[in-house]
Amino acid sequence: MSQPHITKVYHYCAAHRYYNADWNEEKNKDVFGKDSNNHGHNYALHVTVKGEIDPGTGWVVDLGEMNVIVKQHVLDVFDHAQIEEDIEWFNDKQPSSENMVKYMWQEISKHLTDAELVRIRLVETPTIYTDYYG
Repeated sequence: MSQPHITKVYHYCAAHRYYNADWNEEKNKDVFGKDSNNHGHNYALHVTVKGEIDPGTGWVVDLGEMNVIVKQHVLDVFDHAQIEEDIEWFNDKQPSSENMVKYMWQEISKHLTDAELVRIRLVETPTIYTDYYG
């Protein structure tokens, strides 16, 4: 049976730099271009969940509870961070949106109890976004 999906959108600002320490400066510039310099984005994070509709509330998820989970485990971690320096999980990973959504899925899904996480969409620029389905 099909279940309703609901999406909540969150916003945060963060900076990152693409850089591979195993490469020289020239190769980093060749591969990453200007993105090898520190730069930032105003991200939009879309969190989509599904589940049965609670007959008492009419909801799939208590958005207040979901907001607390996302704030504590994602927004408070990423907002105004230099991602590859401030978030330990990224010590051996590039701070790409592809890696960010994997981290976010891991953190949200282990705390979300009353609905099932379906998709994380991270919008990095008006023309670039990454979807992750776990």
